[in-house]
Amino acid sequence: MPKLVPVADELSKPFWDAVNERKLVVQQCRACNALQYPPRPRCQDCGGESLGWKETSGRGHILEFVVLQDSHIPYRAPDQPFNLAVVTLDEEPRINFFANMLGIAPFEVPVGAAVEVIFEEVAPGQLIHEWKVAE
Repeated sequence: MPKLVPVADELSKPFWDAVNERKLVVQQCRACNALQYPPRPRCQDCGGESLGWKETSGRGHILEFVVLQDSHIPYRAPDQPFNLAVVTLDEEPRINFFANMLGIAPFEVPVGAAVEVIFEEVAPGQLIHEWKVAE
């Protein structure tokens, strides 16, 4: 399945730089310690503007999934049907990532299973984060 090549902006650049180092990071508020993703200019909990980045364990669980069979996205049409799972980060259940769950047949995603982040090259020097069922 073809993958989109991320285009970082000023806010997301630290995230994508970390992914290219095979690390999964999320924002952390220096005022209240809340973790958040996707990146925002302010803390979603306290509104603080002093945000840093925290490396995560890269572990989570599959919360739910859907199977896309008619996504109306032309470049995805040849790959349909495919899974789109929601992965909840272990460090913060409010943080969710979307995943295709590589190697799992459509409709076979094991909801509740432990997963771990993996990194996949989508362009020379550019990685993305994906998820696989933990061994």
